Amino acid sequence: MHRTLVDELRWIGERRFLHALNYCMLLPGPEAQQLAIYVGWLLNGTVGGLIAGTLFVLPGFLSIMALSAVYAGLGDTVAIEALFAGVAPAVLAIVTSAVVRVASRSLRNGALIGIAVAAFVALALFRLPFPIVVAAAAAVGFTGGRIWPDRFRSGGHGAAADGGPPPVISDDALHEAAASWRRAAKVTAVGVIAWAAPVAVIAAVFGTGSVFVDQGLFFSGTAVVTFGGAYAVLAYVAQRAVYTYGWLAPGEMVRGLAMAETTPGPLIMVVQFVAFMGGYRDPGSLDPWVAAVLSACLVTWVTFVPCFLWIFLGAPYIEALRGNARLSAALTAITAAVVGVIANLALFFAVHTVFGTVHDGRQYGPIQVDVPVWSTINLRALAVSALAFWLTFRRKLSLLPTLGICAVVGGSLHLLGQLAS
Repeated sequence: MHRTLVDELRWIGERRFLHALNYCMLLPGPEAQQLAIYVGWLLNGTVGGLIAGTLFVLPGFLSIMALSAVYAGLGDTVAIEALFAGVAPAVLAIVTSAVVRVASRSLRNGALIGIAVAAFVALALFRLPFPIVVAAAAAVGFTGGRIWPDRFRSGGHGAAADGGPPPVISDDALHEAAASWRRAAKVTAVGVIAWAAPVAVIAAVFGTGSVFVDQGLFFSGTAVVTFGGAYAVLAYVAQRAVYTYGWLAPGEMVRGLAMAETTPGPLIMVVQFVAFMGGYRDPGSLDPWVAAVLSACLVTWVTFVPCFLWIFLGAPYIEALRGNARLSAALTAITAAVVGVIANLALFFAVHTVFGTVHDGRQYGPIQVDVPVWSTINLRALAVSALAFWLTFRRKLSLLPTLGICAVVGGSLHLLGQLAS
């Protein structure tokens, strides 16, 4: 987006782009889509924001819908199993690279490293809810920013705010809206009604105990706590979708992430796969395919509509937010906690990909851990994961070539194993 909007098309200047990006980093939800909405809003007001935000997610929505349908219909076939036998183990390397990338950028001192470690322990060993971990990190950063400001000062994206080609559209010509309580109340009312109305209608039609209402409420809640990007929230979604609601088996979360990694659009689109499978397996009185599509559409709606609300509501207050040092310190602490959150996600995927049988949530006093059965280790998955790590960290290959190579190698090993048996 930066290369296209700032360097090539020059629709927006470097400073305004980075200013918008830093604001989006303060918000829950997918910051890439929020940035698209914000730039659209700057260029053409509310209509521009709606168009930019909608088109940003539409290709991914259609792609994941098609792949989810193929998986639901053919998930037990040899061909589909062979594909995911190669792709799913490769996801481990991708998630691990995300841990390394975020850690190298955000863990600049011992205090931030300590927050990252504490977040990992809280999730991996004590199974604390993700919102509590995020809230605790924000509180530490908010307080620490006053006591030790140097340790919680954000390096952010704004360090390189100078330079770049001049924009075709000057800053003075970009859209503006005066901040006022009346405007804020209007935007909030419209946004909340648009956000909640589909869930309310479905609750009235299918009852409050339906899978659709469970998904609508769960992912609506997720939309307000997903600080730190998709990788951070996936551990929370995986735990609840697998262990609490039973929408997916543990290994299927890895497969959904593999789908999202290889399709256009934000990575958080994996929630559409989660919803599709949950509706397909618990359709109530509906046909499974109708229920699956309804679930996928509903969850996509409640996941992305809040992004429009955050941008349209907060855009006039961006300068005040950017100038608040305490708020910036809270964001820095949240970013540090995200490292531990993503590391927990990597551990979750590794255990459920490499081992065939895992005792989930084994209790040892206050500690809960997933204990693998070592005799069920999957040597093919381990080999493909090792290949993915080598391609990612030693050969420095990008995402798609790594997934492609691992899909071919892992699929071939799976088919050979099927023939041998």
